[in-house]
Order: sequence, then C-alpha cells, then structure tokens
Amino acid sequence: MIWVGIGGWTFEPWRGVFYPKDLAKTRELHFASRAVTAIEINGTFYSTFKPDTFKRWADETPEDFVFSVKANRFAVNRKVLSDAGPSIERFLTSGLSELKSKLGPILWQMAPTKKFDPEDFGGFLALLPKTLDGLKLKHAVEVRHESFRSPDLIRLAKNAGAAIVFADSEKYPVIDEPTADFAYARLQRAEEKHPTGYAPAAIKAWATKAREWEGKKKRDVFVFMINGAKVRAPAAALALLKAL
Repeated sequence: MIWVGIGGWTFEPWRGVFYPKDLAKTRELHFASRAVTAIEINGTFYSTFKPDTFKRWADETPEDFVFSVKANRFAVNRKVLSDAGPSIERFLTSGLSELKSKLGPILWQMAPTKKFDPEDFGGFLALLPKTLDGLKLKHAVEVRHESFRSPDLIRLAKNAGAAIVFADSEKYPVIDEPTADFAYARLQRAEEKHPTGYAPAAIKAWATKAREWEGKKKRDVFVFMINGAKVRAPAAALALLKAL
C-alpha cells in the first residue's frame, strides 16, 4: 500500500486553507486523519509523551490510518551513536505500542553535521529492535551529511533491514536505494505559488515514483509532504492521493 501524509497536524496557517475556520483545535487530528492516510509525528523528537496520549491518538483515527514517529533527539543527536542504547529504549517504551496497528515506521533523523562512521553507524543500527510488545517495527534512517554517500551505508542498512529515507531536498543528499521491505520519502520542495505545492506534472511524476517504490513485490510506501511551503502540504498530499 502507498500511504501519503503530512508532518504533524497542528499548524495555524492551515486554518481556513485545510481546516475549516470554525473547527475546534481538539478536532484537528480527527479531521486530518480522514483527509490523508498517514501523519508523521514530529513532536516526539523534542518531547516525551505518555502512553495515554498515544492511545488517544490511535482512538481518534480511522482503522487503516498510520502514524510514523520521529525518534527523540537524545537517541540520535550524539557524538557516539552506538552508545544510544538507553535513550533508544526510553523512547521506544514511552508508549509507542499504544498505537498498535497504527504504528508505522520510526524515523531516526541524523543531524546535518553528523558524519558517517561505518563502525559507529552499524553499531547504532544493531541497537534497533525488530519488535516492540509484539508489534513488528519498521526503522527508517534519514542521513543528512554528504559523507553518507557510501556503499557501506547501503550494505549496513540492508543488513539491518532499515530503509534509507529518500529526502527530496536541496540541502541534503538524495539517496534512492531499496534497503528494506518498505520505502520512506520526505518531499521538501513544495512552493506556495502552486495551489497544490507542486505543479500538476510534478504531482504526476511523484505518483509514478511512488508506484516504482512499491514495485511488483508490493512494498509498503510512505510519502510525506514536509517543509517547503508548509501551508501547501495538505493540498500536496491530497493531490498525490488523487493521482494515485
């Protein structure tokens, strides 16, 4: 399946553009989760949430909806990644399993200044568990330093069964390699001049690309409209869903 979504659901400029002006803030997740098919939770990068919060998010969303969850910064913003074990465990056991079947990929986003050290990065990947409270985990790593353009990265990710995030950005390296049984893309070049963030031809091209990632083996694909002209992110996601 191909899921298409946005980053978070709280953004004031979306009111009157995506959300109805009179929609209660407490109903934003309910509304957004019925417009798009996935949401990337970014708040978990900065804060720790309680199990009851994850359960409430799961309860408010449709049965076939999926959340991806960005890992806490203390697990990834560190000099030695292979020493992140305690931080990884703290993050994963904070309540993520309360999302149950709606728990999608976990996004491990590296700092732009983090350089590739094959031994250290391999040690980090080895710390990522395959399951959590009976749920199979999908791990996606977003690398943002040019030093990660290395065959060693592909080898390590494949061995770990982790997806390398396809980050369509002018700032970071774009790596398009199938290293897991799913694909994860973060599209970051939306422009406000386009009502749907991207020109119609670009939306069509991304739909084609998403189907390529899905492939004959029918891998799960997760595509998120992130940054760029954020005010256009929901419209871009809706346009891509329509194209698919």
